[in-house]
Amino acid sequence: MGPLVARLSRGGQRLRQADRARPWVLDTAVVALVFLMFCLPDLLHGGVDDGDGDGPRRFRIAFTQLPVAGMLALQAGLVLPLLWRRRRPAAAFAAITAVFVLQWSLGAALRADVALFVALYSLALHGRLRRLPWACAAMAGAMVLVAVRVSAAVPVWDALFFLLSTATAALALGLMIRIRRAQLAGLRDRAARLEIERDQRSRLATATERTRVAREMHDIVGHNLSVIITLADAGSYATDIAPERGKEALRLIGDTGRQALGELRRVLGVLREAADGPAGGPELSPQPGIVDIGALCAKVRAAGLEVVYRTSGDVDALDDGVQLTVYRIVQEALTNTLKHAATDTRVRLAILVEDSRLTIQVQDSGPVAPSGPPNEEGHGLVGMRERAALYGGSVSAGPTGGGGWGVEAVLDLTPRSGGAR
Repeated sequence: MGPLVARLSRGGQRLRQADRARPWVLDTAVVALVFLMFCLPDLLHGGVDDGDGDGPRRFRIAFTQLPVAGMLALQAGLVLPLLWRRRRPAAAFAAITAVFVLQWSLGAALRADVALFVALYSLALHGRLRRLPWACAAMAGAMVLVAVRVSAAVPVWDALFFLLSTATAALALGLMIRIRRAQLAGLRDRAARLEIERDQRSRLATATERTRVAREMHDIVGHNLSVIITLADAGSYATDIAPERGKEALRLIGDTGRQALGELRRVLGVLREAADGPAGGPELSPQPGIVDIGALCAKVRAAGLEVVYRTSGDVDALDDGVQLTVYRIVQEALTNTLKHAATDTRVRLAILVEDSRLTIQVQDSGPVAPSGPPNEEGHGLVGMRERAALYGGSVSAGPTGGGGWGVEAVLDLTPRSGGAR
């Protein structure tokens, strides 16, 4: 049954495609089929048998015998409107109903009357639903006319039951197919919308990941390059005065460069699919946390700044995400100090944990170095605010009363309901 159903489905799809390309072909085929099955027999045999033979009297119905020209005219009025049964279903039904009533008013019976049921089916399938009640009323009136006309042989109620049952079947078939098509169209539309939403989510996830990677790259490259530049400047001055200090600066530059290279490999490694399986993947080191801030301060001290670092509260109990956020905010704040403050600047760094609130304070004593204005807001401050916003926090930065620069970040440590951050 599987291959047969598949072939039938493919055949139906091809027929629908051909019908969409040339709809007049199907309409003409319906008219031709109705003519061959219902009109041609009347033309060949002179219409429906009127029962004037030798049968029982109660089955004899006196139908009007129409000439061939009149029969052809009525058949054309019944069948030809089916050509626009899909484009103008209400007009086709009205025209066929009018010819049907005229025919039965003349006392003639034609097999082509089946066109009225086809028109009702087409109206239910293709027409406007608000016109169906009027069509049903007109159909019922036409059926009453037929039932009264054949009452000499068939009781009126029996004839009405048969005729109205046939009309109801045509109406129900049209509505059923209409509902089925609407359901399929709704499913196709929903599938298309889901596909669009999936692509949008994919693009949004890609953009979010790019932003995260760009922020990580900025933190890594910006900080370490600032340290390297500061160490290189200090080493160039110390080479003639104190060669040992120059060698120490070069060693720190190498260590800082190797650390930056390792962090870059870690960030880029998680974005690259391992071609050789898990064994060929990059060796990843843990994300930095609060415990690494001491080493960060040591590198800043080696670059010529004086850093006083203190913590308050149970900072070790913070989860990894909070610790990484704190580390990156501190790293960016110290990097900005390296960029803009003079070499004799004193920096006070404090990380305070109080209940569900974490505060990061970074204040330097200035003065500002000629390299740039301390209040220039670039990607670093934006990145700090984005990281703090992940935990419902905020970042403020500005000049302090003593002529220096201060950064304060506040994070909300209250657990969020509905999943992890």
